[in-house]
Amino acid sequence: MKILTAFFRLVRWPNLLFIAITQVLFEYCVYRKLYPASVNPQETEQFLLLIAASVLIAAAGYIINDYFDLNIDQVNKPGKVVVSAIINRRWVIFWHMFLSMVGFFCTVAALPLSGYWHLVLGNMASIVLLWFYSTNLKKQLLVGNVLISVLTAWVIGILFFAKHPLHIQRGIAVEPVDIRFFRYSVLYGAFAFIISLIREVIKDMEDKEGDRKYGCRTMPIVWGLNASKVFVAVWLIVLVAVLSVLQFYVLPFGWWQSVLYCFVCIIAPLLWILYKLFPAQSAKDFHQLSTLVKLVMFTGILSMIFFRIYL
Repeated sequence: MKILTAFFRLVRWPNLLFIAITQVLFEYCVYRKLYPASVNPQETEQFLLLIAASVLIAAAGYIINDYFDLNIDQVNKPGKVVVSAIINRRWVIFWHMFLSMVGFFCTVAALPLSGYWHLVLGNMASIVLLWFYSTNLKKQLLVGNVLISVLTAWVIGILFFAKHPLHIQRGIAVEPVDIRFFRYSVLYGAFAFIISLIREVIKDMEDKEGDRKYGCRTMPIVWGLNASKVFVAVWLIVLVAVLSVLQFYVLPFGWWQSVLYCFVCIIAPLLWILYKLFPAQSAKDFHQLSTLVKLVMFTGILSMIFFRIYL
């Protein structure tokens, strides 16, 4: 039982659940609301395989990250180390390889190579990039942060391109419903990218001491805490501004509940994070901010439910 609990901690099961919820809401609240007549059992099977692929590849990424971060984690969070302490390093590598392969095969099973080769390549690239992120890229200034943010947005992107695989060759279709679907995909993909980038930099502030000890060149180490805070603050302000403009855009359509939800559950917490950012100094302070950002990620994704109500 101890090993099973440790394994679920190793793969970050709450984050995997978050990925699955994101894709389920996007599928059922956005896509199937816009295209109710196009849904069939084959498409449902494809969707379930894509969820499995996304979750398994992410789990493999978390595993290999902990494998290579063992020394850093022993400094930053000594009481939460799983690799070597509970699960043998060889088994950690085995589970990384096994989950990666199963995730890749789920992708191939969901997406025929003849029409979706770019998506199969995308998930294969995700597996490879997560390996290089863990071994080297996460230690580089901004490179690892941007990579993780792109892969977070890919959770939405792969579903969009699975519905419109030929857009890469022929451009976006001119049908109004397709354009709306594209806009909603960009909206949530961009939100996922920005909020993930904010959280990644805050986590780097939290883990600064361990990262510095083992030669990492993260933003707080290279630029310093104050410059890193300014970087995060700029993105917070951009996100709040864009979300506020969007609320005024949807008001004429009578989406009052959606607007209220966004201001209370997304914009207000973002402003609170901004308010608490500059006084923060300790790892505990940054951990609290990181947790709050993660909560905002969740409330942002839950806003898809309003598309089910209003569309």
